[in-house]
Amino acid sequence: MGQSLTEIAQTLRDTDKKVQLIYAFNGVGKTRLSREFKELISPKNQDDELEEHKTKILYYNAFTEDLFYWDNDLDGDRVRKIIIHPNGFTNWVLKEQGQENNILKHFQHYTSDKLTPRFNEEYNEITFSIEGGNETVIENIKISKGEESCLIWCVFYSLLEQVVEVLNVAEEADRETAQFDDLKYVFIDDPVSSLDENHLIELAVNIAELIKSSQSGLKFIITTHNPLFYNVLYNEFNNSDKRYSYKSKHSIKRRLEKMNDGTYLFVEQSADSPFSYHLFLLTELEKAIKSEEIKKYHYNFLRQILEKTSTFLGYTGWKELLPHDEQETYYNRIINLCSHAKHAGEETSLIDDNDKRVLTFLVENIRTMYHFREEQAKDISEDGTI
Repeated sequence: MGQSLTEIAQTLRDTDKKVQLIYAFNGVGKTRLSREFKELISPKNQDDELEEHKTKILYYNAFTEDLFYWDNDLDGDRVRKIIIHPNGFTNWVLKEQGQENNILKHFQHYTSDKLTPRFNEEYNEITFSIEGGNETVIENIKISKGEESCLIWCVFYSLLEQVVEVLNVAEEADRETAQFDDLKYVFIDDPVSSLDENHLIELAVNIAELIKSSQSGLKFIITTHNPLFYNVLYNEFNNSDKRYSYKSKHSIKRRLEKMNDGTYLFVEQSADSPFSYHLFLLTELEKAIKSEEIKKYHYNFLRQILEKTSTFLGYTGWKELLPHDEQETYYNRIINLCSHAKHAGEETSLIDDNDKRVLTFLVENIRTMYHFREEQAKDISEDGTI
């Protein structure tokens, strides 16, 4: 029987675990779940603003990124900068806790030491420069979307490091600040969209290490759509660590799935991969085709199947697996177009009937051409396990 996101948020609140790790596809509802949980733990008071020292939850999700937006200087085309919409979160990190240097250190580690963000004195604007050849410096550049997401994550992570360090002081009177005394939860929703695999693994290990080092009663909830990120975190949290008195029993791993009736399946996950991945993706595609609920992000599923299959068969690229007919160029274009959406909203948007027919054709082609066994797919139960 399915649950609502509100009911699942209540389950998260009532779970007596230090860490809750959740896997879900994009578009299922991870960000909405983080908002439901935030409203459950710390509902917004419409009559007066919540004082910062009473903040009970710190969260990172798509709404965090919305606090940072570009001013591209369309008139002068010279001074391009990110504008920071100030709130309790940004004021904590930048003005009150002075995390600018730590943010710079983390950002350059994950991107390039030649790329430098600079905050203005009011900490409401960021400009960027990059070192060029011959020791020249190019000022006021616009960074990529991936670099921007990485910077915002580094802002959050720098604060999180300090939160853990401060709360590890057992006596409240001995802490350097009382800002975090009422903090109970940290909710992290998909921080990995901008990283390559090497940095993704490193980030997962760093997050796990930081959480294991937390000696307070702070609880952590992490959601992700990335199988590799999930895999690394699963194994990190599944290993006890004598350095921090951390035990594997302190964590629980789950999977979130959306049902056809709009409710959600929330089940415990007993393996470090949330499923036999390519088979699960194929099953999800076939379910979408059968129910006539094909969305743009289903092309992303198809691309992942093609990539895994081409690697297994020794091809140089997934495009070699496409049918070699007069439509080959179109197949390539539509897969690229629909699997590289820049915003979460695009990933769940509708596509036209012709693109639906093409996806249906390609799914059937890959199943028959590359001999995905029917009995394997049938062995995948409704909850995605083998």
